[in-house]
Amino acid sequence: MNNILDIKTPAQGEASAVKSDYGLDNHGITNLRLAYWNLPAEALYEEITFRKEARISHLGPIVANTGKHTARSASDKFIVKEPSTQNNIWWGQYNRPFNPDKFNDLFNRVQGYVQGRDLFVQDCYAGADPNYQIPIRIITEHAWHALFVRNMFVLPKTNEEYRRHIPEFTVVAVPGFKGIPQIDSTATNTFIALNLAQKLCIIGNTAYAGEIKKSIFTILNYVLPLQGVMSMHSSANIGEKGDVAVFFGLSGTGKTTLSADPKRRLIGDDEHGWSDEGVFNFEGGCYAKVIRLSAAAEPQIYATTRMFGTILENVVYDPVTRLIDLDDDSITENTRASYPLEYIGNAVPEKKGGHPTNIILLTCDASGVMPPIAKLTPDQALYQFISGYTSKIAGTEVGLGKEPEMTFSTCFGAPFMVLHPAFYADLLKKKILRYGVHCWIVNTGWIGGAFGIGKRISIQHTRALLNAALSGSLLKSTFSVDPVFGFEVPRQCDGVPDNVLDPSNSWPSKEIYMQKYRQLASRFVENFKKFETGCPPEIIKAGPKL
Repeated sequence: MNNILDIKTPAQGEASAVKSDYGLDNHGITNLRLAYWNLPAEALYEEITFRKEARISHLGPIVANTGKHTARSASDKFIVKEPSTQNNIWWGQYNRPFNPDKFNDLFNRVQGYVQGRDLFVQDCYAGADPNYQIPIRIITEHAWHALFVRNMFVLPKTNEEYRRHIPEFTVVAVPGFKGIPQIDSTATNTFIALNLAQKLCIIGNTAYAGEIKKSIFTILNYVLPLQGVMSMHSSANIGEKGDVAVFFGLSGTGKTTLSADPKRRLIGDDEHGWSDEGVFNFEGGCYAKVIRLSAAAEPQIYATTRMFGTILENVVYDPVTRLIDLDDDSITENTRASYPLEYIGNAVPEKKGGHPTNIILLTCDASGVMPPIAKLTPDQALYQFISGYTSKIAGTEVGLGKEPEMTFSTCFGAPFMVLHPAFYADLLKKKILRYGVHCWIVNTGWIGGAFGIGKRISIQHTRALLNAALSGSLLKSTFSVDPVFGFEVPRQCDGVPDNVLDPSNSWPSKEIYMQKYRQLASRFVENFKKFETGCPPEIIKAGPKL
């Protein structure tokens, strides 16, 4: 906010009460009107409403509109190419190189833009395990982004801890600043530019809060695997017997929904590390997709949309009654709720667990041919992990239409993976073999035909299959070998009809079904060609047979 008239704001008196000794001048950020340091949620609410950044809905959640960008702008993300890191990075579609001098010039312009303005600073940590925790600083132009940061990351516990906080990585998010492609060498006015050597990320011309979250995830995906920690775009939970389950998957495949199981305790819903000690959450909160959220099917997540401190992003509400409408997609399909993990009643306070007993690879198959669940060998699991097949759901990225779009997103998170896929796959294989993990692929997409003809698999059926897999009872089932991919498909499961377990039975013609299945398999084979160099032969052989 450019407070030209120098109007006193609600939390101005407390702006420096929880200030770090490591000031903003260390980042070259000077001549501000005021920096608001580590304000709690209550003070941020006052600043948000005073600045008219967002509104308060029924029972207390903030409703924020992100403007033009209602999803990640994947094509506007860059990584600075410089000598100390360039040989480690998987350059290509998602890791686009950026000139170091251009980055410095761009940051200089951002430094000029923020002079005379108010900024909000939140000092926190990425990673719940103290052994691998990274201190971070998020500097934002909007107060509601500061609240988002408090929801999403691990917070210091004392004022003294805040005072001594020195960030290892810093993110500066200024939605009001536009890049100029002719000057800055950005693709558009929007940019997410990461300099790993300077340990700095700058974000401009987008208010979509997910860019802040995913920038930190991208950083962790570079730093931690080089230390032997597997970074995972996954959710995780723990059963009554202490058994941990990890759910890999892209946005829209059900990571958040399926891991928020009332019968199991939640470690986290989106980003985790797997060290020699076990699994730990990278975050302190959840960022759940809430379009058409059901109180019956997803009661725990639904309850958070009625809680003080939750941020509802691009959710439609009635300005008179302040009631929200989770079924209204007129702004975007990608409506989101950001809330602290403890808002889920059975969340694990430590945000950590042991080594996984089961790994679930989630895919949303819009072609309607993959089985709802299948057991994988370790090599099959790695083939599927490297492939990362799913269908992008409307709204999760800029440019997606209403229909799901088939995609192969390596490691189930290609836009955030900085190292070569083979590096992550090798790390994952060692851990799967060392700890004897059961691997499954679960399809949360369509049956009885492709999108527009068939219907989406019932969440009740998916939960029944998952419960059977995680409890171990599904291992006692009889299995048949899939004719195309070779993985094992259970023939029976309590609570799930046979025509769901075998998707060919729900198609009008088995001949048409097999034709579509082989077409999908050929897409897998074609996509995997770019990974064959340097990939172990046993993993290549674990793919589909045409």
